[in-house]
Amino acid sequence: MCSRPANARRSSSDFVNWVATVASVTIGVAFLVAGASKIAAGPNWPEQARGLGAPNFAIPILPWVEIVLGALLVSQVGRDIAAVGALVLLAAFTALVGYRLSQGRHPPCACFGAWSAKPIGPGTVVRNIVLMVLALLVLV
Repeated sequence: MCSRPANARRSSSDFVNWVATVASVTIGVAFLVAGASKIAAGPNWPEQARGLGAPNFAIPILPWVEIVLGALLVSQVGRDIAAVGALVLLAAFTALVGYRLSQGRHPPCACFGAWSAKPIGPGTVVRNIVLMVLALLVLV
């Protein structure tokens, strides 16, 4: 028989769970900071979001959605559903940034409120892809 001992299976399962937990907390913290910094930026953030091309209906609720998703991911409550929500948001953000870059436009990121006033670029896309990979790790 070539089966692994129970403690080896448990050990690899523990490692996978640890990776998922670290990925979840990392994304959660990023979403908490993003949402809170948007709120802290006051009227500047909605203006930047409009400049990036965010839909008007999403602008007032986005920071709160990010905070809720971030809190769920950090606390591990509804982790899988929150990871799917984060993945969907990150894909939408990445598509919007990619679209603006394809137009040759480089508006301020607006991703982290006043902390991200620099123009979008390839680094913005890479950061979002890394966060999407982390969201996928949560779901594995």
